[in-house]
Amino acid sequence: MRVPDCQDWLMFHKIDMVEIKEGALFVADAHYPHHGHEFMHLLHKIEIGEIITPQLFLMGDIFDLLFGHNKYIQSFSYKAISLLQKLSHKIEIHYFEGNHDFCLKNVFPDMTVYSRDEQPITMKLGNKKASLSHGDKYQTGFGYGAYCKLLRNKFTLNILKPFQKNIINYQTGRLSTKTICRKMPDFGKKAEAIMSHYKDADLIIEGHFHQAMKLGKYISLPSLACQKEIAIVKNGDIVFVNLH
Repeated sequence: MRVPDCQDWLMFHKIDMVEIKEGALFVADAHYPHHGHEFMHLLHKIEIGEIITPQLFLMGDIFDLLFGHNKYIQSFSYKAISLLQKLSHKIEIHYFEGNHDFCLKNVFPDMTVYSRDEQPITMKLGNKKASLSHGDKYQTGFGYGAYCKLLRNKFTLNILKPFQKNIINYQTGRLSTKTICRKMPDFGKKAEAIMSHYKDADLIIEGHFHQAMKLGKYISLPSLACQKEIAIVKNGDIVFVNLH
């Protein structure tokens, strides 16, 4: 008997390709709440209409640690979760789960949430086919993939519940002091290897690496925690902008 988990396979659902609209915002790797409060500032600006956007793409690791089927971990980010839920009733939000935030379909029921197994997702940007992913899908190794499947299983999360407070307190303490901002000197080779998995894409949009670089058709989005930048669709192009 199949053990139920938090995955929802797109292969069983025929959907129209989403169009990425002019003015859409891309936010990646905010790592809230441990690495600054830029993410909440951005959400408040959207809430009060200071920033107007038709779409918000959350590209993973928005939270430093958040997952479903666990109320305790959600209590650490209650304000951000509540505000995102409120905004999801007003604008179109797409959430690409990362390695720090996963099993979120029940946490954000009014968003379109994509699990790691569902990624990459192909969308339209003008006349281009854009493939979107958090960025930890390819070139990560078999062991990492197996670990991700195990950790994202509802059965596994339920088994760990008796130990949840000790595990979560340890992990949040460790993450709060972790250095997450650094340049990768060999990132060009890494990007080339990743691009080999996207033969049919005109554009590849990923977070995860915190590099804020464009390499041919590959876009490594800025980390909101590190570069204090997001990306916006302007005149059909992906442009990095500073929030300050």
